[in-house]
Amino acid sequence: MKPILASTAILLALATSAIAADTLNTDPAAVTPGAYVVEPAHTRVQFAVSHIGFTHYFGDFTGAKGALVLDPKDVAASKVDITLPVASVSTTNATLDGELKSAAWFDAATYPTIRFVSTKVVRTAPDKATITGELTLHGVTRPVELAATFNGSGVNPLDKNYTVGFDATATLKRSDFGVKTYLPMIGDETSVRISAAFEKAK
Repeated sequence: MKPILASTAILLALATSAIAADTLNTDPAAVTPGAYVVEPAHTRVQFAVSHIGFTHYFGDFTGAKGALVLDPKDVAASKVDITLPVASVSTTNATLDGELKSAAWFDAATYPTIRFVSTKVVRTAPDKATITGELTLHGVTRPVELAATFNGSGVNPLDKNYTVGFDATATLKRSDFGVKTYLPMIGDETSVRISAAFEKAK
């Protein structure tokens, strides 16, 4: 890279970092209360299962829709309702993606959505909470617990929307939801990692 281009790139990176630092507030108490909607472009749900014990195979879902009601002064009253299109499943392997959408696995034609609806939120630290809810997957609804962490809030410098962001993790057994293909060769225990952005409803 030529010196002038390298300098420009460095300055741009520094400017971007400065903007982010100025707009992001990591204090949970500073969050603007109210109703939010999912910002789908930067919300992803990743899952991983053991592949014959040799490795872990990863995939994710995108295109999330849903809503969040949040009040930093009354976290227990918060509610979240998220829906994911099953057909969005992606593993970077087109053949496997087709298999996962088929009746042998998630059966996207019969069960086109995955939905999580919270039933209880308990703050466990200033920036953390346990979110208990009902997960509907493959036509089966069962309780699931998410360990959530608040990342930050503020006006997104790119789209100018007030945004809050969270990460969350969970562990579940796919067999509990009737997804049993290749058990036990392909793992039953499934780890889930979520990174979610929500924009203030207008």
